[in-house]
Amino acid sequence: MNDTPSAGRQPAGFRSDVPHSARIWNYWLGGKDNYPADRDAGDMVERMIPGIADAARANRAFLCRAVRHMVTEGGVRQFLDIGTGLPTADNTHEVAQRIAPECRIVYVDNDPLVLAHARALLTSSSAGACHYIDADVRDLDHILKVAGTILDLSRPVGLMLLGILNHVLDDGQARGIVNRLMDALPSGSYLAIGHPTAEVHGEAMHESMREFMRQGGTPITARSRGELELFFEGLELVEPGVVSCSRWRPEFTPFGAPAEVSEFCGVARKP
Repeated sequence: MNDTPSAGRQPAGFRSDVPHSARIWNYWLGGKDNYPADRDAGDMVERMIPGIADAARANRAFLCRAVRHMVTEGGVRQFLDIGTGLPTADNTHEVAQRIAPECRIVYVDNDPLVLAHARALLTSSSAGACHYIDADVRDLDHILKVAGTILDLSRPVGLMLLGILNHVLDDGQARGIVNRLMDALPSGSYLAIGHPTAEVHGEAMHESMREFMRQGGTPITARSRGELELFFEGLELVEPGVVSCSRWRPEFTPFGAPAEVSEFCGVARKP
């Protein structure tokens, strides 16, 4: 494992001795942009919730299938991805532009380490575009203002909220964020959400999150299937609805449905 991130100098205020959710995710996905504190925290969660790394991979595979659905079946050619995370295989623009090179993507994150990596590693096709906004998910006016200079907000947009709403602990505030963003997007837009849940591993998930926060990690919460369904109110949920990421339109195998993982997800279209 590297002890220095591959994108270069660390930003001001950088702490390698405190676990960081984006770097832990990177570790679970087999990346190299993480530190001992991240690996220790990731291993701690893995001990409490065996298979959590599988959940991370299932979430990334869900991103790929959701983006493909929006591009091929929904005709979407522009995406707003909030809570980008550290770049890894098959990022939103890579999946979209493999199908339609003209796709335009705006990535949003408030972590300087993530943004440094994104700008260095996430490069668009010549026919499309990638842009990056340094903003917190709660700074909606700023996000929409800047995104509107890159995307045409009068045309459908795929809104990606994977692994970000779990850092907004208040349910009302989290739903308000989703509603404000979707209100700004036109009919034909899509919403994709990925979110940790305790419905698979029960109290072990809650305890792992409490331990992560005790170690200095970003506040985080799990939500139930019913709580996640509330984020999609007023939208047309794409089948099979809110399910485990591993079970959202999985690739066919002769071995039956894949095992549930502790990340649930859903995709919906704005009528």
